[in-house]
Amino acid sequence: MELAHFQKPTFLKPTSKLAKKAEVFERLLEEMKSRNLPKSIIEFTNQELLLIDGASSNEKTFAKQLKKSQTLILKLLEKELKIVPKNYYLTIYMSLGMAAFGIPIGVAFGLSLGNLAFLGIGLPIGMAIGTAIGTAKDSKAKASGNQLEVEIIY
Repeated sequence: MELAHFQKPTFLKPTSKLAKKAEVFERLLEEMKSRNLPKSIIEFTNQELLLIDGASSNEKTFAKQLKKSQTLILKLLEKELKIVPKNYYLTIYMSLGMAAFGIPIGVAFGLSLGNLAFLGIGLPIGMAIGTAIGTAKDSKAKASGNQLEVEIIY
């Protein structure tokens, strides 16, 4: 069994953001075709492609379904096979670092200096910590062959 063909709608303008997102989705499918995927993932992806084709009546519904299907496919790939796109962990851990490390560090700075205006100092520190962790996990995924050669546009 193989993946179905993705057909871009005719109403997409070549320079629009939506056309770029559709192109990224198309590259994701090409990457998936180059890998040996289980039948269940191929069936799920084909079902999502049918939903996208059904939603290609206008731009708004197409954009919404494309984003939803892309997210579901990526979550399934990550959950089942630990396959992720480029910079996947970087985007997750950067925001996580700002929330989990940056805010407490900023509060500690603010309280120790007696002025909570220094709360913002912790955010770039947390972002740097999260970026370091995310980059390390991305390089580990690439070294083990679990990284797709496509970067997702959100």
